[in-house]
Amino acid sequence: MAAPTPTFTKPNRPLTWLITGCSSGLGLSLARAAQSNHHIVIATSRQPSRTPELVTEITQNGGEWHPLDVNSLTAASELLLKLKTAGHKIDILVNNAGYAILGAVEQISDEELRRQMETVYFGPSRLIRAFVPGMRERRFGVVVNISSGAGLEGREGMGAYAAAKTAMDGLSRVLAKEVAPFNVRLLTVWLGVFNTSFGTGCLTPESALPEDYSGSVVSQTLESIHTGKLVLDGDKDKAAKAIYEVVVGEGVGTGREGERFLPLGRDMIPRVELVRNQLVHSLEVFRDLAGNVYIDREQ
Repeated sequence: MAAPTPTFTKPNRPLTWLITGCSSGLGLSLARAAQSNHHIVIATSRQPSRTPELVTEITQNGGEWHPLDVNSLTAASELLLKLKTAGHKIDILVNNAGYAILGAVEQISDEELRRQMETVYFGPSRLIRAFVPGMRERRFGVVVNISSGAGLEGREGMGAYAAAKTAMDGLSRVLAKEVAPFNVRLLTVWLGVFNTSFGTGCLTPESALPEDYSGSVVSQTLESIHTGKLVLDGDKDKAAKAIYEVVVGEGVGTGREGERFLPLGRDMIPRVELVRNQLVHSLEVFRDLAGNVYIDREQ
């Protein structure tokens, strides 16, 4: 029998959102969605000076914009102190900042993999450790992790990125159970392909792709992303609206505040179904075996 879905409540006041990676794409759309609904937005990016017009937009609408390099070992604690000093109490943390290094798994070096993990896993986990204690103490909070269908399904050519996203998904599954009694939620958003700048920000490993992969799904995936031929089917503004409503329990999110996973994008439907079917198949094939590797004990 499935465990009952926890019941969460939220205060009847404007909520304070801390959103990483706001200089473009989904982060910017989500910041705008929150502000348009009269919430307080603390936007962040690595170099705010590169997007002065966006900083002006957010601040003129009552928000703030702070520099944040999620790779910095001290950035999360420093930002926490800065916001506390200013009197801010973060209600909603959105881990959105990130990039991907694309290539076959055997092509990626230890250093490249560690950098990927630093940005997509360790950086967000430091922010979680910094801001979740306050949520727990105040008995309200939501952590939103922007994950990926690549991590859920295991997309060829995206091994390092998938590993980092899957690590964060795993951490979040556990954290969700730990903090649910304190009225703190975790929402993992599995994104498909959307009209963001994700593709243009992807990096290539220093090591060349082995010739054996020529013409394979790996090389086709890399080519479609790096050349801009990948069809960007999803609308980031619609995705931001959906995330906003599920977080605050309004619109499509009404009555769904206890949901922990949100797949978004038409391409995510067959991908989620594929993972489900693979798990069901494994259990059907190995159910008897799984149940017969126990220790025989004398009666």
